[in-house]
Amino acid sequence: MDGFEMPTAIDISAVGGLIAVGLFTAQILMGLLLSVGYNPIRQWPRQRWIKLFTFHNWLGYIGLATAATHALILLIVPAKGGGALFRLFDILVPVWSPVQPIPNRLGALAFSLNAVVVRTLCFRPPLGRHRWKQLHYTAYAAAAVFYLHGIWADPLLKNRPVDFIDAEKAYVEGCALLVIAATVIRVRHQRGRG
Repeated sequence: MDGFEMPTAIDISAVGGLIAVGLFTAQILMGLLLSVGYNPIRQWPRQRWIKLFTFHNWLGYIGLATAATHALILLIVPAKGGGALFRLFDILVPVWSPVQPIPNRLGALAFSLNAVVVRTLCFRPPLGRHRWKQLHYTAYAAAAVFYLHGIWADPLLKNRPVDFIDAEKAYVEGCALLVIAATVIRVRHQRGRG
């Protein structure tokens, strides 16, 4: 076919990163709904089959797996001199990342923070609600770092300056603004009840 190019590993990794951003955004928004006591059985759409808490948890697992896949795909990006541009060590410990070290460190930090949040789901009963909730607030730090990574990193790994109105960057910025707006509404809702 004329005009069709096969996507590269870099393209696939970038799309995976954007999907992870969307999943984590949806998860945070769902968590905010749960925090105000929203119940789809009692409120719209009045459906019993919607298990919001379960869906919220699964979005965390899927988002974390998607973010890991986003990073692991970089292992097959070819370097100019042959071989792979990234080694497993560069993914796990991105201190000496071959390209974009600061955005890649942010991505690794965001992944680690998200892993902590998702891991707390397994220990909710033994931790107790208060301690679990304190640990779960790490999701906001993870989101901030994840959004910063998504905005700062060059999806083509060429260290180009950030183009804030690029479609991919605008998507990440929109997700960040949506979470900020929803969080502000949530805080105002809590203050109105108190």
